[in-house]
Amino acid sequence: MSIRFFVLTGMAAVLIAGCGESKPPATSSETPEAVETPAPPSTSPTPPPAGPDISAAEQPASTPKVEEPRNLAARKLAPEKIKRGEDVYRANCASCHGPNGEATPGWRTPGPDGRYPPPPLDGSAHAWHHSTETLEQMIREGSPGGGMPAWDGKLTNQQIDDVIVWIKSLWPDEVYDIWYKEIENKPLPKQQG
Repeated sequence: MSIRFFVLTGMAAVLIAGCGESKPPATSSETPEAVETPAPPSTSPTPPPAGPDISAAEQPASTPKVEEPRNLAARKLAPEKIKRGEDVYRANCASCHGPNGEATPGWRTPGPDGRYPPPPLDGSAHAWHHSTETLEQMIREGSPGGGMPAWDGKLTNQQIDDVIVWIKSLWPDEVYDIWYKEIENKPLPKQQG
């Protein structure tokens, strides 16, 4: 066995372990990419229209509103890509990952077949632990064991790219900043020699 095998095995173990339960990182004050902009004013919810009185159990489940991160402009995510990505996501991904990337309750509990339900993509799970390249590969090829279907040939390269941009736009500022520094633009180790 070569040393390369042990290194690759160790890297795979770290990747697999890193894809377990995840919590967003602590906020870092060392984020040069973050630009402070005032939060949009909150709007009070509009009262429901008058109509028949139905019990809470009979009311349709409402989709929680996703709070927009404050530094989208600093992320250099093109608004038109975000919009196109949202449209593609809602048409192809929302039925599994939730309308706003929030997944469904119990996504950390395996089903009867031993597979875990689709995870959230909104920064509250492990999607942000992967580079853009890895996210693209996962969408294109699907997941091992068939949990996530392969979208290669069903979505164009542009649609896949746009969906990834929309997913990144969901991530809280501190998650995006750490992802950008430690995953997407991780410095290469210094070469000896």
